[in-house]
Amino acid sequence: MQPAVNHVQAAAFDLDGTLCDSIPDLAAAANAVRRALGLAELPQHTVESYVGDGLAALVHRTLTADFDGQAEEKQWEQGYTLFVRHYAEHIADATRPYPGVAAGLELLKSLGIPLAVVTNKSETLAVKLLRALGLADHFSLIVGGDTLSEKKPAPAPLLYAAETLGVPPQNMLMVGDSRNDILAARAAGCPAVGVSYGYGDMAALSRDPATRPDLVVSSLPEIYEHLRPQREQDAEAV
Repeated sequence: MQPAVNHVQAAAFDLDGTLCDSIPDLAAAANAVRRALGLAELPQHTVESYVGDGLAALVHRTLTADFDGQAEEKQWEQGYTLFVRHYAEHIADATRPYPGVAAGLELLKSLGIPLAVVTNKSETLAVKLLRALGLADHFSLIVGGDTLSEKKPAPAPLLYAAETLGVPPQNMLMVGDSRNDILAARAAGCPAVGVSYGYGDMAALSRDPATRPDLVVSSLPEIYEHLRPQREQDAEAV
């Protein structure tokens, strides 16, 4: 195991693209907004490219069909209201955990490691989705993009999670699929674990020293296999 992920005492997880594939329901909400406003629907892969920076940014991108677009204020407010209403009502119609997620979380909890979710999704929607997927009880803490004044890639959400869980940031993993996840981990001093199956291009991120994770896994049970020997060794040393 790489030294950067030694002596882990807690783990934080991104939500969309790491714990679950939520793109079908996010795309459905985005296109419900566009239909209501007389706009043409967007392909699902386009909406996928807009995800990761929080709901406010997603609505701007949905309305303008432009990653860097900014909708007019009144249109954005209308679109935001429509999006939240539709998405909240259909938040888990097609969203499912990735294979191995539930088993991996159970395995990690068996090591006595407290778990958190740190997402740029709003806290209310994150809690609602995790409950709908039957995953909420695995986590001691859920930090949303609106829980604090800053969200990923700022370090504040991870520093808050580490403090709340009572562990040093350097002993808390950040597990995610995106550039924001890895940059937040770097800024907070947390070891970064990338997942190869999410929305981000982990191969490309791994080629850039600024976004190279300390470890890449293809499923959450792999994290357990990396941590189990260390946790057993730590227990024997006590």
